[in-house]
Amino acid sequence: RYNPENLATLERYVETQAKENAYDLEANLAVLKLYQFNPAFFQTGVTAQILLKALTNLPHTDFTLCKCMIDQAHILGSGSGGFSGFSSGGTSCPRFCPQFSLDVPAPQQEERPIRQILYLGELLETCHFQSFWQALDENMELLEGITGFEDSVRK
Repeated sequence: RYNPENLATLERYVETQAKENAYDLEANLAVLKLYQFNPAFFQTGVTAQILLKALTNLPHTDFTLCKCMIDQAHILGSGSGGFSGFSSGGTSCPRFCPQFSLDVPAPQQEERPIRQILYLGELLETCHFQSFWQALDENMELLEGITGFEDSVRK
Protein backbone atom coordinates (compact mmCIF):
# COMPACT_ATOMS: atom_id res chain seq x y z
CA ARG A 1 0.00 0.00 0.00
CA TYR A 2 2.73 2.50 0.88
CA ASN A 3 5.15 1.39 -1.82
CA PRO A 4 6.66 4.49 -3.46
CA GLU A 5 6.55 2.67 -6.80
CA ASN A 6 2.75 3.01 -6.64
CA LEU A 7 2.87 6.78 -6.16
CA ALA A 8 2.69 7.74 -9.85
CA THR A 9 -0.37 5.52 -10.34
CA LEU A 10 -2.06 6.97 -7.25
CA GLU A 11 -1.27 10.54 -8.36
CA ARG A 12 -2.87 9.83 -11.75
CA TYR A 13 -5.88 8.45 -9.89
CA VAL A 14 -6.18 11.72 -7.94
CA GLU A 15 -6.23 13.61 -11.24
CA THR A 16 -8.88 11.22 -12.57
CA GLN A 17 -11.02 11.87 -9.49
CA ALA A 18 -10.71 15.62 -10.09
CA LYS A 19 -11.69 15.35 -13.76
CA GLU A 20 -14.53 12.88 -13.27
CA ASN A 21 -15.97 14.39 -10.07
CA ALA A 22 -15.24 11.17 -8.17
CA TYR A 23 -13.80 10.83 -4.67
CA ASP A 24 -11.74 8.11 -2.96
CA LEU A 25 -10.56 9.14 0.50
CA GLU A 26 -8.50 6.00 1.12
CA ALA A 27 -6.48 6.41 -2.07
CA ASN A 28 -5.95 10.10 -1.34
CA LEU A 29 -4.77 9.39 2.19
CA ALA A 30 -2.36 6.80 0.77
CA VAL A 31 -0.84 9.49 -1.46
CA LEU A 32 -0.40 11.85 1.49
CA LYS A 33 1.13 9.05 3.58
CA LEU A 34 3.59 8.28 0.77
CA TYR A 35 4.54 11.97 0.72
CA GLN A 36 5.20 11.73 4.47
CA PHE A 37 7.48 8.73 3.96
CA ASN A 38 9.11 10.17 0.83
CA PRO A 39 9.21 13.99 1.13
CA ALA A 40 11.30 14.33 -2.04
CA PHE A 41 8.30 13.10 -4.06
CA PHE A 42 5.89 15.72 -2.66
CA GLN A 43 3.72 17.35 -5.35
CA THR A 44 1.97 20.60 -4.45
CA GLY A 45 -0.57 20.27 -7.27
CA VAL A 46 -1.64 16.76 -6.31
CA THR A 47 -1.87 17.73 -2.64
CA ALA A 48 -4.01 20.74 -3.58
CA GLN A 49 -6.37 18.49 -5.55
CA ILE A 50 -6.65 16.11 -2.59
CA LEU A 51 -7.47 18.97 -0.22
CA LEU A 52 -10.07 20.41 -2.60
CA LYS A 53 -11.74 17.01 -3.00
CA ALA A 54 -11.78 16.60 0.80
CA LEU A 55 -13.41 20.04 1.13
CA THR A 56 -16.30 18.79 -0.99
CA ASN A 57 -17.00 16.17 1.67
CA LEU A 58 -17.50 18.55 4.59
CA PRO A 59 -18.85 18.28 7.26
CA HIS A 60 -17.16 14.87 7.36
CA THR A 61 -13.65 14.86 8.84
CA ASP A 62 -11.84 14.08 5.57
CA PHE A 63 -10.40 17.59 5.25
CA THR A 64 -9.00 17.49 8.79
CA LEU A 65 -7.47 14.05 8.18
CA CYS A 66 -5.78 15.25 5.01
CA LYS A 67 -4.63 18.49 6.62
CA CYS A 68 -2.96 16.59 9.47
CA MET A 69 -0.98 14.44 7.04
CA ILE A 70 0.74 17.38 5.33
CA ASP A 71 4.20 18.33 6.59
CA GLN A 72 4.09 21.69 8.36
CA ALA A 73 6.86 23.00 6.11
CA HIS A 74 4.38 22.92 3.22
CA ILE A 75 1.78 24.76 5.26
CA LEU A 76 3.81 27.44 7.02
CA GLY A 77 6.60 27.98 4.51
CA SER A 78 9.97 29.31 5.54
CA GLY A 79 9.67 31.98 8.20
CA SER A 80 5.96 32.48 7.68
CA GLY A 81 3.80 33.07 10.70
CA GLY A 82 0.81 31.30 9.20
CA PHE A 83 -1.15 31.54 6.01
CA SER A 84 0.22 33.89 3.40
CA GLY A 85 -0.22 34.60 -0.22
CA PHE A 86 -4.00 34.74 -0.36
CA SER A 87 -5.57 37.64 -2.14
CA SER A 88 -8.06 39.39 0.07
CA GLY A 89 -8.91 41.65 -2.85
CA GLY A 90 -10.05 44.35 -0.46
CA THR A 91 -13.12 42.36 0.54
CA SER A 92 -14.13 42.16 4.15
CA CYS A 93 -12.74 39.17 5.99
CA PRO A 94 -13.95 37.71 9.26
CA ARG A 95 -12.18 39.07 12.33
CA PHE A 96 -9.81 36.10 12.58
CA CYS A 97 -8.69 36.48 8.97
CA PRO A 98 -5.13 37.76 8.65
CA GLN A 99 -4.40 40.16 5.82
CA PHE A 100 -3.01 38.25 2.87
CA SER A 101 -0.56 39.50 0.30
CA LEU A 102 0.40 38.20 -3.10
CA ASP A 103 3.96 39.40 -2.47
CA VAL A 104 5.27 36.07 -1.23
CA PRO A 105 9.00 35.28 -1.35
CA ALA A 106 9.92 32.90 -4.19
CA PRO A 107 10.53 29.79 -2.00
CA GLN A 108 6.99 30.10 -0.63
CA GLN A 109 5.27 30.60 -4.00
CA GLU A 110 5.14 26.86 -4.70
CA GLU A 111 3.26 26.12 -1.46
CA ARG A 112 0.82 29.01 -1.81
CA PRO A 113 -2.09 26.93 -3.21
CA ILE A 114 -2.00 24.68 -0.15
CA ARG A 115 -2.21 27.64 2.22
CA GLN A 116 -5.01 29.15 0.14
CA ILE A 117 -7.02 25.93 0.26
CA LEU A 118 -6.45 25.57 4.01
CA TYR A 119 -7.78 29.10 4.42
CA LEU A 120 -10.86 28.24 2.33
CA GLY A 121 -11.35 25.19 4.54
CA GLU A 122 -11.15 27.34 7.64
CA LEU A 123 -13.84 29.64 6.24
CA LEU A 124 -16.15 26.70 5.50
CA GLU A 125 -15.51 24.96 8.82
CA THR A 126 -16.31 28.16 10.71
CA CYS A 127 -19.44 28.85 8.63
CA HIS A 128 -18.14 32.04 7.02
CA PHE A 129 -19.87 31.11 3.79
CA GLN A 130 -20.05 34.55 2.19
CA SER A 131 -16.32 35.08 2.78
CA PHE A 132 -15.64 31.59 1.41
CA TRP A 133 -17.45 32.29 -1.86
CA GLN A 134 -15.79 35.71 -2.20
CA ALA A 135 -12.33 34.26 -1.59
CA LEU A 136 -12.99 31.39 -3.98
CA ASP A 137 -14.28 33.76 -6.64
CA GLU A 138 -11.06 35.79 -6.38
CA ASN A 139 -8.89 32.68 -6.67
CA MET A 140 -10.67 30.51 -9.24
CA GLU A 141 -7.33 29.30 -10.61
CA LEU A 142 -7.27 26.89 -7.66
CA LEU A 143 -10.14 24.96 -9.25
CA GLU A 144 -8.41 24.32 -12.59
CA GLY A 145 -8.97 20.69 -13.45
CA ILE A 146 -11.50 20.11 -10.63
CA THR A 147 -14.90 19.21 -12.08
CA GLY A 148 -18.04 20.00 -10.07
CA PHE A 149 -16.28 21.56 -7.07
CA GLU A 150 -18.77 24.37 -6.46
CA ASP A 151 -21.83 22.13 -6.75
CA SER A 152 -20.24 19.53 -4.48
CA VAL A 153 -19.52 22.14 -1.80
CA ARG A 154 -23.08 23.45 -1.94
CA LYS A 155 -24.66 20.06 -1.22
